Amino acid sequence: MFSNNQRQALHQTFPLGVRYMLLSAAGFALMGASVKMVSTYGIPLVEIVAARSLISLLISYLDIKRKKLSVWGHNKSLLVARGLVGAIALFCVYYAVTTLPLAEATLIQYLHPAFTAVIALIFLKESVHLSTILCIVLSILGLTLLAQPSLIHQQQTVLPTFSILIAVLGALGSAIAYVLVRKLSQTEDSSVIIFYFPLIALPISLFIPGQQFIMPNIEALGLLILVGIFTQLGQIGLTKAMQNDTASKTTAYSYIQVIFATLLGWIFFAESPSLWTWIGGGLIMAGALINTLWRHE
Repeated sequence: MFSNNQRQALHQTFPLGVRYMLLSAAGFALMGASVKMVSTYGIPLVEIVAARSLISLLISYLDIKRKKLSVWGHNKSLLVARGLVGAIALFCVYYAVTTLPLAEATLIQYLHPAFTAVIALIFLKESVHLSTILCIVLSILGLTLLAQPSLIHQQQTVLPTFSILIAVLGALGSAIAYVLVRKLSQTEDSSVIIFYFPLIALPISLFIPGQQFIMPNIEALGLLILVGIFTQLGQIGLTKAMQNDTASKTTAYSYIQVIFATLLGWIFFAESPSLWTWIGGGLIMAGALINTLWRHE
């Protein structure tokens, strides 16, 4: 279908790591929409996490057996740490998605390229260029405008502060998890890395005290299944992407999820992002593009 020159040009424009990250962004955007929709059926947050984890655990286990690998991997302590951090981030992300408009929740979550760059510098010794510094500065400015537009215009409605803080914590947790994935990719198969995420998240969600599970109807059950499937798709794309490029650069492409989430929020939830969401989000995405497209020697 494509000539060799066309394939080479496509590979240079969209390297394998970038293509996997775009797949991941689509999966996570659809996951967020499914989480938000199933929450309207009165399904508790911990039940959504438990359902997502159970489905991902089964899919990951079957994939590992297909590859004839050990489910436990080699670096067990780091794998457990990745699962624990990922589980905490998952709760934060799901809470933000259910309490904030989908576009805003996604924009805040996708501050993680800036967090990832700093963490990757410290733990992986990856260099941070001027473009990455600009990405961090623009991300902070964009988050300020997104979260507190009243600082500039008194008539603007402010998003819930607690939800914003939880969303930022989720972004930080995601960044830590991504750097751990990058480190683990040196010794572990991607399927094993993915397996540990639901392996840790499932028991945490089941044993949180004071929670009551609700029997879902057919529609809610279908959405819970979709949450697990879309999350698995996002995880596969993410893990493969982190194995094919540097942590700070690859994650910058995940900002395409913001576009997906905005469209899904508009179509399914009649959410129209405010002017300050566009301005703040534009600064965040501009930082990501600078970080991604700035060429270095």
